[in-house]
Amino acid sequence: MRLSDDDANRNALALAGLRIAVGCLFLIFGQYKVFGTQFTLHGGFQFWINRFLQDGAYPFMVPVLKGFVLGHATAIAFLTAYGELAIGIALVTGIWVRAASAFGLIYVLTLLFSSNYPGAHAPFWQYFGASLDHSVLALCFLTFIYARADEVWSLGKRSLKGR
Repeated sequence: MRLSDDDANRNALALAGLRIAVGCLFLIFGQYKVFGTQFTLHGGFQFWINRFLQDGAYPFMVPVLKGFVLGHATAIAFLTAYGELAIGIALVTGIWVRAASAFGLIYVLTLLFSSNYPGAHAPFWQYFGASLDHSVLALCFLTFIYARADEVWSLGKRSLKGR
């Protein structure tokens, strides 16, 4: 079944609205990390990694977090801060949406596996419940990768209006 032009336009506008909303979240997440120093230089990043380790990282992530991430904490903190800001800028402006969404998906899955482990004996459904905060964003990024999320309200396509 083919969508009418009105339906296609509404879908494109809804997708653009979701893209911009997620982009605004990432602008908020990234801007305080980039323009402040608490997260990058004064232990904020290390605090969160240690909290992930204490509260429940997936077992395969524990050696990665302890050995690699904490060993390179300052560099990864800056990568995180500027990465979040770049993802936000790309999604809000509609430029390089697929690339930003691919990196966003990797980032959100890394967060999910670093912080949402419900335990070895948890029922299967609890894995989904424990990861809702990250899995919803992961699904958004998957949608932005496979749908044409940059068709409307995008500086990349120079289409700031609906079709």
